[in-house]
Amino acid sequence: MIERQLERFNRLDLLGAPTALEKLDRLSAWLGREIYVKRDDCTPLALGGNKLRKLEYLAADALSKGADTLVTAGAIQSNHVRQTAALAARLGLGCVALLENPIGTDSLNYQQNGNRLLLDLFDAKVELVDNLDNADDQLQALAIRLHASGRKPYVVPIGGSNALGALGYVRAGLELATQIDHTGKQFAGVVLASGSAGTHSGLGLALASVMPQLPVIGVTVSRSDEDQRPKVQGLAERTAELLGVQVPGSFHVELWDEYFAPRYGEPNAGTLAAIRLLASHEGLLLDPVYTGKAMAGLLDGIARQRFDDGPLIFLHTGGAPALFAYPEVWNS
Repeated sequence: MIERQLERFNRLDLLGAPTALEKLDRLSAWLGREIYVKRDDCTPLALGGNKLRKLEYLAADALSKGADTLVTAGAIQSNHVRQTAALAARLGLGCVALLENPIGTDSLNYQQNGNRLLLDLFDAKVELVDNLDNADDQLQALAIRLHASGRKPYVVPIGGSNALGALGYVRAGLELATQIDHTGKQFAGVVLASGSAGTHSGLGLALASVMPQLPVIGVTVSRSDEDQRPKVQGLAERTAELLGVQVPGSFHVELWDEYFAPRYGEPNAGTLAAIRLLASHEGLLLDPVYTGKAMAGLLDGIARQRFDDGPLIFLHTGGAPALFAYPEVWNS
């Protein structure tokens, strides 16, 4: 049912092919447990990442409405803004982004390197703001200004995380389910970073529909369980409504919120240890904001026996350019 409903929506075919599901042999041997990774860090635009799946739907909608400018927002080191700006360049659209400095750092690497450097290469226009506490209103105000100057803006929400964008991860969940079937294995869970909630909601909705016994565990990157839960649940409900389906009874929001401290965008010791471990054992790069924290949760979950028996899947959502914005953390 969910597969048929998904095909009603227009999207740009930007991925071209499924991303790989790979076993991490050396990490598995080191942990004594099979670990697989879904390589959404390898999507084919602007150094990869999960946001491209959402933008397949959002950009198709923008083009259908005659937009000439994508408008979005995020942190200075936002992976989402980087991929939105790159796609705008590829489609011949303008891109204007509101950027905040969520950790209040004066570091020139944070302010000018990594994802921020790439925005200049993609010719995105940037406006710095004190905060994005009212991001939806701020984006609408920017769109009104651009429209008044003769542009045709299309607002892409933070993280691409609305019901239309979440369809990208409904599709990804169905893709992953097919890959799981091909392995012939019974997996104990899928672990991912949970932030703006579109990836978590879409993936969880799809897997609850076709693999209802498979847990989907979101490791929060900026919020407590109490604050993140309604975001994931609410977006899943809105996405199901858009698809014209019911939220499956097996859909369950599972969140681990012990790993995001001290705050969004600031890595902790567990984050850095996870990044080093994956780099040194697999040559696989995680980032300090999302995947490093999510992998720290996975590793600690194994140590604390929080998973049932069976192999695990880590959804790698990308973000490696941000490594170059935090060089000082490796020397602290």
